[in-house]
Amino acid sequence: MTVPTAAPTQMPEGSIALRRIDLRAGDPAAVGELDRLARRGVVPDRRVLDGARAIVDSVRAGGESAVRAANERFGGGSADGRLTLGSENLERAADALEPDVRVALEAAITNVRRVAEVQRPETTRIETVPGVEVERRWRPLERVGCYVPGGGAAYPSSLVMTVVPALVAGVDSIVVASPADALGRLDRVLLGAAGILGVETLLVAGGAQAIGALAFGLPSVGFGPVERIVGPGNAWVTAAKLALVGEVAIDVPAGPSEGCVIADAAAESRLVAADLVTQAEHGPDSPAILVTTDERLAADTPALVEAILATAPRAAVVREALRAHGAIVLVADLDAAIDVVNAYAPEHLSIHVADDELERVVEAARNAGSVFVGRWAPESAGDYATGANHVLPTGGLARSCEALSVEAFGRFTQVQRITRAGLATLRPTIETLAAVEGLDLHGRAVAARFEP
Repeated sequence: MTVPTAAPTQMPEGSIALRRIDLRAGDPAAVGELDRLARRGVVPDRRVLDGARAIVDSVRAGGESAVRAANERFGGGSADGRLTLGSENLERAADALEPDVRVALEAAITNVRRVAEVQRPETTRIETVPGVEVERRWRPLERVGCYVPGGGAAYPSSLVMTVVPALVAGVDSIVVASPADALGRLDRVLLGAAGILGVETLLVAGGAQAIGALAFGLPSVGFGPVERIVGPGNAWVTAAKLALVGEVAIDVPAGPSEGCVIADAAAESRLVAADLVTQAEHGPDSPAILVTTDERLAADTPALVEAILATAPRAAVVREALRAHGAIVLVADLDAAIDVVNAYAPEHLSIHVADDELERVVEAARNAGSVFVGRWAPESAGDYATGANHVLPTGGLARSCEALSVEAFGRFTQVQRITRAGLATLRPTIETLAAVEGLDLHGRAVAARFEP
């Protein structure tokens, strides 16, 4: 969401103008500007919501033909007309990968798997009173859908981040959906990654039609409805997911990728600038926020950013993102900086402060999707290689939501075992509370067990 733009401070010649919000004097206008910045969200506007719902409803009614029609109208279909690719196609793509690319993919997969394996939930049992046992049994989902962005840019890393936790959870069937580009081509590295992971079905479709196909299934091309849909996507993907809440489970609704940096006078300014623009490379609607206690850093950053963009292939995208959604927030001290970060709740947070303050800031900055600590921890390490998941809450949802994990691919079933003696102990509680709530048959179901 675009917020009103304050007048930029005077910048060195040749540097990009970044909105400047100075909170040091407690100016109400600056506080209001920060509040507007923080109160963004991930829910698309009404036109997109309505349009996505119409597409989803058409897929519900028309199945395969509706998906093909939407691909023809909105793009995302393959040039040869195939709607799905099977495991044989994906395995061939894996075999055709350049050796260094395959090594990189396998290293990323290994690290994501290592992190996911320690997240696998365990079944637990507890005896609440003698003769009464409550079990919480972990059950993986049977079929899930993983949406992977494509079209203008392909993200094999997102395929890894969504499929690996599902495999670790024990999901039986995984359907990946990703759109082709404007010429009907699918990224060969993305296909290769799917082949390495053993994906059985890849749906060639994007946007709302892909989400609808995952939710309702396309038996004519080989897959049934999924039980949960995960993965990042554009506003149409998010709107389609929201339209299906109550019919299929979804992960956290996704908005534009976000980057936030908290820095003090000890920070190395060139690294701050590098981390500030990383996530803005994803798209022109991606926020990039620097929160700093240091006037010198605030003054130097725009020129340093411009120097980085001088040789960046996606410089135009980054500049548009910074103009509309970039800001430098000046604060009096680190405690105030932490307050700003917690109010904003960024998807990615990079911490560049004095060594003796690092862990204090990590502990206090509680509202962030993924945190990167110090000069050796660029956000791109988490995007590709550390094993931490990069499917993260955006739009302020980091206040209450977390990164995609193994838990998203299963659920717990409660199992209760009760002996006669155990029920006798519980009987007064059950019958009294049933009477209080006026539910006589609840009480009778207990009493009947003790009658001759």
